[in-house]
Amino acid sequence: MGLRDDLERFREVGEERREDLKEFISYGDLGASGSKDIKIPIKVVDLPEFKYDRLDMGGVGQGKGGTPDVGQPLGQPQPAPGEGDEGDPGEEGAEHEYYEMDPEQFAEALDEELGLELEPKGKEVIDEIEGDFTDVTRTGPHSTLDFERLFKEGLKRKLATDFDEDYVREAMKVEGTSPDDIYRWSRENNILVSLAWIEDEWTRIPDDERETWASFEEMEENVERTTTVQRIRRDGLKEIPFRREDERYRHPEIIEKKRSNVVVVNIRDVSGSMRETKRELVERTFTPLDWYLTGKYDHAEFVYIAHDAEAWEVERDEFFGIRSGGGTRISSAYELAKEVLDERYPWHEWNRYVFAAGDSENSSNDTKERVVPLMEEIPANLHAYVETQPGGTAINATHAEEVERLLGDEGNVVVAYVSEPDDVIDAIYRILSTEATVE
Repeated sequence: MGLRDDLERFREVGEERREDLKEFISYGDLGASGSKDIKIPIKVVDLPEFKYDRLDMGGVGQGKGGTPDVGQPLGQPQPAPGEGDEGDPGEEGAEHEYYEMDPEQFAEALDEELGLELEPKGKEVIDEIEGDFTDVTRTGPHSTLDFERLFKEGLKRKLATDFDEDYVREAMKVEGTSPDDIYRWSRENNILVSLAWIEDEWTRIPDDERETWASFEEMEENVERTTTVQRIRRDGLKEIPFRREDERYRHPEIIEKKRSNVVVVNIRDVSGSMRETKRELVERTFTPLDWYLTGKYDHAEFVYIAHDAEAWEVERDEFFGIRSGGGTRISSAYELAKEVLDERYPWHEWNRYVFAAGDSENSSNDTKERVVPLMEEIPANLHAYVETQPGGTAINATHAEEVERLLGDEGNVVVAYVSEPDDVIDAIYRILSTEATVE
Protein backbone atom coordinates (compact mmCIF):
# COMPACT_ATOMS: atom_id res chain seq x y z
CA MET A 1 0.00 0.00 0.00
CA GLY A 2 1.14 3.55 -0.67
CA LEU A 3 1.88 6.38 1.74
CA ARG A 4 -1.58 7.91 1.31
CA ASP A 5 -3.23 4.56 2.01
CA ASP A 6 -1.12 4.12 5.15
CA LEU A 7 -1.99 7.60 6.33
CA GLU A 8 -5.68 6.97 5.66
CA ARG A 9 -5.48 3.82 7.77
CA PHE A 10 -4.03 5.89 10.60
CA ARG A 11 -6.79 8.48 10.30
CA GLU A 12 -9.43 5.75 10.37
CA VAL A 13 -8.22 4.73 13.80
CA GLY A 14 -10.27 7.72 15.03
CA GLU A 15 -10.14 10.28 17.79
CA GLU A 16 -9.27 7.70 20.42
CA ARG A 17 -6.12 6.79 18.49
CA ARG A 18 -5.11 10.45 18.27
CA GLU A 19 -5.24 10.47 22.03
CA ASP A 20 -2.96 7.42 21.86
CA LEU A 21 -0.52 9.55 19.86
CA LYS A 22 -0.41 12.26 22.51
CA GLU A 23 -0.26 9.70 25.30
CA PHE A 24 2.54 7.88 23.48
CA ILE A 25 4.66 11.04 23.21
CA SER A 26 4.17 11.81 26.89
CA TYR A 27 4.22 8.35 28.45
CA GLY A 28 4.65 5.71 25.74
CA ASP A 29 7.51 3.33 25.11
CA LEU A 30 9.82 5.46 22.96
CA GLY A 31 12.33 2.63 22.93
CA ALA A 32 10.05 0.61 20.64
CA SER A 33 10.73 3.08 17.83
CA GLY A 34 13.79 3.81 15.80
CA SER A 35 14.89 6.78 13.69
CA LYS A 36 13.24 5.37 10.55
CA ASP A 37 10.13 3.73 11.94
CA ILE A 38 7.72 4.80 14.66
CA LYS A 39 5.49 2.43 16.61
CA ILE A 40 2.40 3.98 18.21
CA PRO A 41 0.87 1.66 20.85
CA ILE A 42 -2.90 1.22 20.44
CA LYS A 43 -5.21 -0.79 22.66
CA VAL A 44 -6.30 -4.17 21.37
CA VAL A 45 -9.98 -4.21 20.36
CA ASP A 46 -11.89 -7.14 21.93
CA LEU A 47 -13.27 -9.54 19.32
CA PRO A 48 -16.96 -10.71 19.49
CA GLU A 49 -17.53 -14.01 21.28
CA PHE A 50 -20.47 -16.36 22.04
CA LYS A 51 -21.77 -16.46 25.63
CA TYR A 52 -24.17 -18.78 27.42
CA ASP A 53 -27.82 -17.65 27.02
CA ARG A 54 -29.32 -16.85 30.43
CA LEU A 55 -32.91 -17.25 29.06
CA ASP A 56 -32.52 -20.85 27.87
CA MET A 57 -31.27 -23.00 30.72
CA GLY A 58 -31.33 -26.10 28.52
CA GLY A 59 -29.37 -26.95 25.44
CA VAL A 60 -26.07 -28.48 24.79
CA GLY A 61 -23.71 -28.41 27.74
CA GLN A 62 -20.13 -29.40 28.15
CA GLY A 63 -20.72 -32.67 29.94
CA LYS A 64 -20.95 -33.47 33.58
CA GLY A 65 -19.25 -30.95 35.73
CA GLY A 66 -18.64 -28.81 32.71
CA THR A 67 -21.94 -26.96 32.45
CA PRO A 68 -21.07 -23.28 32.08
CA ASP A 69 -22.41 -20.59 34.33
CA VAL A 70 -24.52 -17.71 33.08
CA GLY A 71 -22.39 -15.20 31.17
CA GLN A 72 -19.38 -17.51 30.87
CA PRO A 73 -17.73 -17.38 27.40
CA LEU A 74 -18.16 -20.72 25.67
CA GLY A 75 -15.10 -22.79 24.96
CA GLN A 76 -12.96 -21.01 27.56
CA PRO A 77 -11.79 -23.06 30.54
CA GLN A 78 -12.66 -21.89 34.03
CA PRO A 79 -9.72 -21.15 36.30
CA ALA A 80 -9.04 -23.74 38.93
CA PRO A 81 -10.02 -22.87 42.50
CA GLY A 82 -7.57 -20.38 43.91
CA GLU A 83 -6.24 -19.39 40.51
CA GLY A 84 -6.57 -15.76 39.51
CA ASP A 85 -7.43 -14.59 43.01
CA GLU A 86 -4.13 -12.86 43.60
CA GLY A 87 -3.45 -9.29 42.58
CA ASP A 88 -5.46 -6.12 42.87
CA PRO A 89 -7.48 -4.62 40.01
CA GLY A 90 -5.43 -2.47 37.63
CA GLU A 91 -2.09 -4.04 38.42
CA GLU A 92 -1.77 -5.66 35.02
CA GLY A 93 -1.32 -3.41 31.98
CA ALA A 94 -3.78 -3.46 29.13
CA GLU A 95 -2.88 -5.37 26.00
CA HIS A 96 -1.44 -3.26 23.18
CA GLU A 97 -0.56 -3.66 19.56
CA TYR A 98 1.59 -1.23 17.63
CA TYR A 99 0.55 0.88 14.67
CA GLU A 100 3.65 1.48 12.56
CA MET A 101 4.24 4.71 10.66
CA ASP A 102 7.23 6.42 9.11
CA PRO A 103 8.44 9.90 10.16
CA GLU A 104 6.58 11.58 7.29
CA GLN A 105 3.27 10.16 8.49
CA PHE A 106 4.17 11.10 12.05
CA ALA A 107 4.88 14.70 10.97
CA GLU A 108 1.52 14.91 9.17
CA ALA A 109 -0.32 13.48 12.15
CA LEU A 110 1.42 15.83 14.57
CA ASP A 111 0.76 18.81 12.28
CA GLU A 112 -2.91 17.89 12.22
CA GLU A 113 -3.05 17.31 15.96
CA LEU A 114 -1.28 20.58 16.86
CA GLY A 115 -2.79 22.65 14.04
CA LEU A 116 0.62 23.59 12.60
CA GLU A 117 1.35 24.84 9.10
CA LEU A 118 5.12 24.54 9.01
CA GLU A 119 6.43 24.68 5.44
CA PRO A 120 10.09 23.69 5.10
CA LYS A 121 12.47 25.61 2.85
CA GLY A 122 14.51 23.71 0.26
CA LYS A 123 18.16 24.37 -0.42
CA GLU A 124 20.08 21.23 -1.35
CA VAL A 125 20.49 20.19 -5.00
CA ILE A 126 19.02 16.77 -5.73
CA ASP A 127 18.36 16.89 -9.47
CA GLU A 128 19.68 18.59 -12.57
CA ILE A 129 17.71 19.29 -15.76
CA GLU A 130 18.76 20.77 -19.10
CA GLY A 131 17.85 24.36 -19.91
CA ASP A 132 18.83 26.67 -22.79
CA PHE A 133 22.14 26.25 -24.66
CA THR A 134 23.94 28.94 -22.72
CA ASP A 135 26.99 26.99 -21.48
CA VAL A 136 29.98 25.88 -23.56
CA THR A 137 32.34 22.90 -23.46
CA ARG A 138 35.51 21.96 -25.35
CA THR A 139 33.96 18.93 -27.01
CA GLY A 140 30.61 18.10 -28.50
CA PRO A 141 28.70 17.37 -31.71
CA HIS A 142 29.75 19.46 -34.73
CA SER A 143 26.21 20.83 -34.98
CA THR A 144 26.64 22.58 -31.62
CA LEU A 145 29.93 24.32 -32.56
CA ASP A 146 29.79 27.94 -31.43
CA PHE A 147 31.07 29.48 -34.69
CA GLU A 148 30.53 33.05 -33.54
CA ARG A 149 32.82 32.49 -30.58
CA LEU A 150 35.38 30.70 -32.81
CA PHE A 151 35.36 33.66 -35.23
CA LYS A 152 35.85 36.16 -32.40
CA GLU A 153 38.80 34.21 -30.98
CA GLY A 154 40.43 33.99 -34.40
CA LEU A 155 39.85 37.69 -35.04
CA LYS A 156 41.44 38.58 -31.71
CA ARG A 157 44.47 36.51 -32.64
CA LYS A 158 44.59 38.22 -36.04
CA LEU A 159 44.58 41.65 -34.43
CA ALA A 160 47.22 40.61 -31.89
CA THR A 161 49.70 39.00 -34.33
CA ASP A 162 49.17 40.93 -37.58
CA PHE A 163 51.82 43.47 -38.64
CA ASP A 164 52.42 45.90 -41.48
CA GLU A 165 54.50 43.79 -43.89
CA ASP A 166 55.22 46.73 -46.27
CA TYR A 167 56.56 48.79 -43.36
CA VAL A 168 58.99 46.01 -42.36
CA ARG A 169 60.10 45.57 -45.99
CA GLU A 170 60.99 49.28 -46.11
CA ALA A 171 63.16 48.73 -43.02
CA MET A 172 65.06 46.08 -44.97
CA LYS A 173 66.12 48.86 -47.38
CA VAL A 174 68.13 50.68 -44.69
CA GLU A 175 71.81 50.86 -45.62
CA GLY A 176 74.18 48.42 -43.94
CA THR A 177 71.51 46.28 -42.16
CA SER A 178 71.16 42.52 -41.85
CA PRO A 179 68.15 40.25 -41.08
CA ASP A 180 69.23 40.20 -37.42
CA ASP A 181 69.24 44.01 -37.34
CA ILE A 182 65.72 44.10 -38.80
CA TYR A 183 64.49 41.53 -36.26
CA ARG A 184 65.89 43.55 -33.30
CA TRP A 185 64.41 46.80 -34.68
CA SER A 186 61.00 45.08 -35.09
CA ARG A 187 60.96 43.86 -31.51
CA GLU A 188 61.93 47.32 -30.23
CA ASN A 189 58.95 48.72 -32.11
CA ASN A 190 56.55 46.00 -30.91
CA ILE A 191 56.20 44.48 -34.35
CA LEU A 192 55.47 40.77 -33.94
CA VAL A 193 57.36 39.35 -36.85
CA SER A 194 59.44 36.16 -36.91
CA LEU A 195 63.10 36.01 -37.92
CA ALA A 196 62.23 33.28 -40.44
CA TRP A 197 59.82 35.59 -42.26
CA ILE A 198 62.42 38.39 -42.32
CA GLU A 199 65.09 36.06 -43.72
CA ASP A 200 62.71 34.84 -46.42
CA GLU A 201 61.65 38.35 -47.42
CA TRP A 202 65.25 39.65 -47.25
CA THR A 203 66.17 37.62 -50.33
CA ARG A 204 63.33 39.24 -52.31
CA ILE A 205 64.51 42.83 -51.88
CA PRO A 206 66.16 44.04 -55.19
CA ASP A 207 69.86 44.93 -54.86
CA ASP A 208 69.32 48.44 -56.21
CA GLU A 209 66.94 49.17 -53.29
CA ARG A 210 69.27 48.01 -50.48
CA GLU A 211 70.46 51.53 -49.71
CA THR A 212 67.21 53.49 -50.06
CA TRP A 213 67.44 54.81 -46.49
CA ALA A 214 70.50 55.93 -44.61
CA SER A 215 69.04 54.95 -41.22
CA PHE A 216 65.95 53.56 -39.50
CA GLU A 217 65.11 57.08 -38.33
CA GLU A 218 65.04 58.40 -41.90
CA MET A 219 62.82 55.48 -42.99
CA GLU A 220 60.38 56.04 -40.13
CA GLU A 221 60.09 59.77 -40.99
CA ASN A 222 59.21 59.07 -44.62
CA VAL A 223 57.15 55.85 -44.47
CA GLU A 224 53.69 55.77 -42.88
CA ARG A 225 52.92 52.75 -40.72
CA THR A 226 49.34 51.44 -40.98
CA THR A 227 47.35 49.64 -38.29
CA THR A 228 45.66 46.26 -38.70
CA VAL A 229 42.21 47.89 -38.70
CA GLN A 230 43.28 50.31 -41.45
CA ARG A 231 44.58 47.46 -43.56
CA ILE A 232 41.40 45.39 -43.05
CA ARG A 233 39.28 48.36 -44.16
CA ARG A 234 41.52 48.91 -47.16
CA ASP A 235 42.13 45.35 -48.32
CA GLY A 236 39.40 43.37 -46.57
CA LEU A 237 39.81 40.35 -44.26
CA LYS A 238 41.52 37.68 -46.32
CA GLU A 239 42.11 35.06 -43.64
CA ILE A 240 41.60 34.40 -39.92
CA PRO A 241 44.01 32.19 -37.95
CA PHE A 242 41.59 29.64 -36.42
CA ARG A 243 43.02 27.12 -33.99
CA ARG A 244 41.69 23.92 -32.47
CA GLU A 245 41.87 25.29 -28.92
CA ASP A 246 39.45 28.05 -29.91
CA GLU A 247 36.65 25.60 -30.61
CA ARG A 248 33.75 25.63 -28.16
CA TYR A 249 30.52 23.68 -28.34
CA ARG A 250 27.23 24.97 -27.02
CA HIS A 251 25.93 23.00 -24.08
CA PRO A 252 22.56 23.26 -22.31
CA GLU A 253 22.54 25.14 -19.02
CA ILE A 254 22.07 22.86 -16.01
CA ILE A 255 19.13 23.96 -13.90
CA GLU A 256 19.30 22.79 -10.32
CA LYS A 257 16.24 21.45 -8.60
CA LYS A 258 16.43 21.84 -4.84
CA ARG A 259 15.00 19.94 -1.94
CA SER A 260 14.42 20.60 1.71
CA ASN A 261 17.70 20.43 3.56
CA VAL A 262 17.96 20.66 7.32
CA VAL A 263 20.47 20.03 10.07
CA VAL A 264 19.33 19.64 13.67
CA VAL A 265 21.85 20.10 16.46
CA ASN A 266 20.61 18.38 19.61
CA ILE A 267 22.38 19.40 22.81
CA ARG A 268 21.81 17.73 26.15
CA ASP A 269 23.21 18.27 29.61
CA VAL A 270 24.72 15.08 31.05
CA SER A 271 26.28 16.63 34.14
CA GLY A 272 25.99 15.16 37.61
CA SER A 273 22.77 17.05 38.41
CA MET A 274 20.91 15.35 35.54
CA ARG A 275 19.26 12.50 37.43
CA GLU A 276 17.13 9.77 35.85
CA THR A 277 13.83 11.67 35.78
CA LYS A 278 15.45 14.71 34.18
CA ARG A 279 17.16 12.55 31.57
CA GLU A 280 13.87 10.84 30.71
CA LEU A 281 12.13 14.19 30.17
CA VAL A 282 14.95 15.26 27.83
CA GLU A 283 14.57 12.11 25.74
CA ARG A 284 10.78 12.39 25.65
CA THR A 285 11.09 15.88 24.21
CA PHE A 286 13.95 15.34 21.78
CA THR A 287 12.84 12.03 20.26
CA PRO A 288 9.50 13.25 18.76
CA LEU A 289 11.25 16.40 17.49
CA ASP A 290 13.77 14.15 15.72
CA TRP A 291 10.97 12.15 14.13
CA TYR A 292 8.99 15.24 13.20
CA LEU A 293 11.83 17.02 11.38
CA THR A 294 12.97 13.78 9.73
CA GLY A 295 9.47 13.42 8.27
CA LYS A 296 8.99 17.10 7.47
CA TYR A 297 12.14 17.50 5.42
CA ASP A 298 13.22 15.40 2.45
CA HIS A 299 16.72 15.25 3.84
CA ALA A 300 17.61 15.85 7.45
CA GLU A 301 20.93 15.44 9.21
CA PHE A 302 21.35 15.36 12.95
CA VAL A 303 24.26 16.36 15.15
CA TYR A 304 24.25 15.15 18.74
CA ILE A 305 26.27 16.98 21.38
CA ALA A 306 26.57 16.00 25.04
CA HIS A 307 28.15 18.21 27.66
CA ASP A 308 28.98 18.63 31.29
CA ALA A 309 31.75 21.18 31.83
CA GLU A 310 33.10 20.16 28.41
CA ALA A 311 31.26 19.16 25.21
CA TRP A 312 31.73 16.31 22.74
CA GLU A 313 29.89 14.96 19.69
CA VAL A 314 28.22 11.56 20.00
CA GLU A 315 26.16 9.16 17.88
CA ARG A 316 22.36 9.07 18.09
CA ASP A 317 22.12 5.81 20.03
CA GLU A 318 24.61 7.08 22.60
CA PHE A 319 22.86 10.43 22.85
CA PHE A 320 19.54 8.88 23.87
CA GLY A 321 21.03 6.90 26.73
CA ILE A 322 24.15 8.69 27.82
CA ARG A 323 25.10 9.30 31.45
CA SER A 324 27.98 11.32 32.75
CA GLY A 325 28.81 13.48 35.75
CA GLY A 326 30.77 16.49 36.81
CA GLY A 327 29.99 20.19 36.61
CA THR A 328 28.07 22.18 34.03
CA ARG A 329 29.20 24.74 31.47
CA ILE A 330 26.53 25.06 28.79
CA SER A 331 28.61 27.40 26.63
CA SER A 332 30.98 24.52 25.82
CA ALA A 333 28.16 22.86 23.85
CA TYR A 334 27.37 26.03 21.88
CA GLU A 335 31.05 26.55 21.10
CA LEU A 336 31.18 23.05 19.60
CA ALA A 337 27.84 23.57 17.81
CA LYS A 338 29.13 26.77 16.18
CA GLU A 339 32.30 25.02 15.05
CA VAL A 340 30.36 22.08 13.54
CA LEU A 341 27.83 24.32 11.77
CA ASP A 342 30.46 26.67 10.35
CA GLU A 343 32.54 23.80 8.98
CA ARG A 344 29.86 21.41 7.72
CA TYR A 345 26.54 23.20 7.39
CA PRO A 346 26.88 26.78 6.04
CA TRP A 347 23.84 28.96 6.76
CA HIS A 348 23.21 29.89 3.10
CA GLU A 349 22.77 26.20 2.20
CA TRP A 350 21.07 24.69 5.24
CA ASN A 351 18.00 25.14 7.40
CA ARG A 352 19.49 25.00 10.89
CA TYR A 353 17.89 24.12 14.22
CA VAL A 354 19.69 24.17 17.56
CA PHE A 355 17.79 22.37 20.31
CA ALA A 356 19.21 22.19 23.84
CA ALA A 357 17.82 20.67 27.01
CA GLY A 358 18.86 20.34 30.63
CA ASP A 359 17.87 21.28 34.15
CA SER A 360 18.82 24.98 33.69
CA GLU A 361 21.69 24.69 36.15
CA ASN A 362 24.84 26.36 34.81
CA SER A 363 28.16 27.66 36.05
CA SER A 364 28.22 31.21 37.35
CA ASN A 365 27.71 33.96 34.68
CA ASP A 366 28.18 31.44 31.84
CA THR A 367 24.69 32.01 30.43
CA LYS A 368 24.91 35.79 30.19
CA GLU A 369 28.58 36.12 29.29
CA ARG A 370 29.01 33.17 26.90
CA VAL A 371 25.84 31.26 25.95
CA VAL A 372 23.66 34.22 24.95
CA PRO A 373 26.39 35.83 22.75
CA LEU A 374 27.03 32.46 21.10
CA MET A 375 23.32 31.97 20.37
CA GLU A 376 23.31 35.42 18.75
CA GLU A 377 26.37 34.48 16.66
CA ILE A 378 24.85 31.22 15.35
CA PRO A 379 22.31 31.92 12.55
CA ALA A 380 19.47 29.42 12.78
CA ASN A 381 15.83 28.97 11.89
CA LEU A 382 15.23 28.26 15.53
CA HIS A 383 17.06 28.14 18.85
CA ALA A 384 15.17 26.23 21.53
CA TYR A 385 15.99 25.45 25.13
CA VAL A 386 13.92 22.97 27.13
CA GLU A 387 14.21 23.07 30.91
CA THR A 388 13.60 19.65 32.47
CA GLN A 389 13.17 20.26 36.18
CA PRO A 390 10.73 17.80 37.80
CA GLY A 391 8.37 19.48 40.27
CA GLY A 392 9.29 22.99 39.14
CA THR A 393 12.47 25.04 39.03
CA ALA A 394 15.24 24.76 41.57
CA ILE A 395 16.78 27.82 43.21
CA ASN A 396 19.97 27.66 41.12
CA ALA A 397 18.20 26.67 37.86
CA THR A 398 18.20 30.06 36.14
CA HIS A 399 19.56 29.37 32.63
CA ALA A 400 16.16 29.08 30.90
CA GLU A 401 14.85 32.24 32.56
CA GLU A 402 17.96 34.20 31.57
CA VAL A 403 17.79 33.05 27.94
CA GLU A 404 14.08 33.92 27.80
CA ARG A 405 14.67 37.33 29.36
CA LEU A 406 17.63 38.25 27.14
CA LEU A 407 16.61 36.66 23.83
CA GLY A 408 12.86 36.09 24.13
CA ASP A 409 12.09 38.95 21.70
CA GLU A 410 14.41 37.69 18.95
CA GLY A 411 11.67 35.76 17.13
CA ASN A 412 13.74 32.63 16.55
CA VAL A 413 14.41 31.80 20.20
CA VAL A 414 11.97 29.82 22.33
CA VAL A 415 12.16 28.44 25.86
CA ALA A 416 9.91 25.62 27.09
CA TYR A 417 9.50 24.13 30.54
CA VAL A 418 8.92 20.42 31.17
CA SER A 419 8.39 19.36 34.76
CA GLU A 420 6.38 16.17 34.05
CA PRO A 421 5.52 13.97 31.05
CA ASP A 422 2.22 15.81 30.52
CA ASP A 423 4.24 18.93 29.65
CA VAL A 424 6.05 17.28 26.73
CA ILE A 425 3.35 17.75 24.07
CA ASP A 426 2.92 21.41 25.09
CA ALA A 427 6.67 21.97 24.85
CA ILE A 428 6.78 20.41 21.38
CA TYR A 429 3.88 22.59 20.27
CA ARG A 430 5.57 25.72 21.64
CA ILE A 431 8.81 24.91 19.82
CA LEU A 432 7.25 23.99 16.47
CA SER A 433 4.68 26.78 16.46
CA THR A 434 7.50 29.27 17.04
CA GLU A 435 9.32 27.86 14.00
CA ALA A 436 6.14 28.21 11.94
CA THR A 437 6.18 31.98 12.46
CA VAL A 438 9.87 32.49 11.61
CA GLU A 439 10.44 34.11 8.20
